Amino acid sequence: MSAEDGQDGEGRFQRSPTGPSVAPPRKLAEQSAPSPWRSAPPPPPPPQPPQTARSQWPIGSILIFVLLLAGIAIQAYRDLSRPDAWDYWKDQYVSPSLTSSVVAKLDLGGAARDRRALFIKGEIGPGAARWFREKLDEAQLAAGDVILMSSPGGDLNQAAIMGELIRSRGLITAVGTADAAGRVKPSYCASACVLVYAGGKIRIGVLGSGLGVHRFTTTKQVDDPLAEAQKISGAVLGYMTKMGVSSSVVQAMSETKDIRWLAPKEALAMNLVTDPVGKP
Repeated sequence: MSAEDGQDGEGRFQRSPTGPSVAPPRKLAEQSAPSPWRSAPPPPPPPQPPQTARSQWPIGSILIFVLLLAGIAIQAYRDLSRPDAWDYWKDQYVSPSLTSSVVAKLDLGGAARDRRALFIKGEIGPGAARWFREKLDEAQLAAGDVILMSSPGGDLNQAAIMGELIRSRGLITAVGTADAAGRVKPSYCASACVLVYAGGKIRIGVLGSGLGVHRFTTTKQVDDPLAEAQKISGAVLGYMTKMGVSSSVVQAMSETKDIRWLAPKEALAMNLVTDPVGKP
């Protein structure tokens, strides 16, 4: 069969002389003769810039946050509005009433010979106990080391806490001042300072140093001053008894509102001094 026999005038093809005529495939025809008028495919859309996630707080969360801030502010105002609040913050963080220094080797006889010491000086303020605890930790004193003090007294409650700290760590107490070389000079410890001194497991008496006691009173407004004075005396008596000091020291305190300086023999008889060492 010739090529003319297999194709008719309309461009149709036959699979066989007796078979049906078949039109050429549309796709093949389009590919073989592309239209000059066909437009190019449209460009892809430009990529969208990434959107940053915006955090939006619900109104309820904002209200809760505002209420929490308001509660904190109200509590802070109440704390600072108390008469003694500012005194505490000032003594604790701004200008502590006590100062301290570490003495590597104390030049003092008795149980304190060649011991490490923390020397504290000044008035016992409303934040003294916390300050004292921090200084003890920094000094890294061991049991048997010394707290050397020079103070006119101050806050009774803070002094009792300081004495408890001294006793819990097994420290020795003495009254005097010391230089960097550890040389000790006589000084004094009066009023609430005597409670700090009483906290020592061993209480050294330094010749020339003074221990002064007096009646404790409250500076707060109370309904019954006499009952308050008896309450304070009972608390001091309980503390001194716990520390092993005779109750006669409380009797000596109650006899006068002015400082009474105890004679060395008197302090020894009260068991307030347990280890007299003589002149430093």
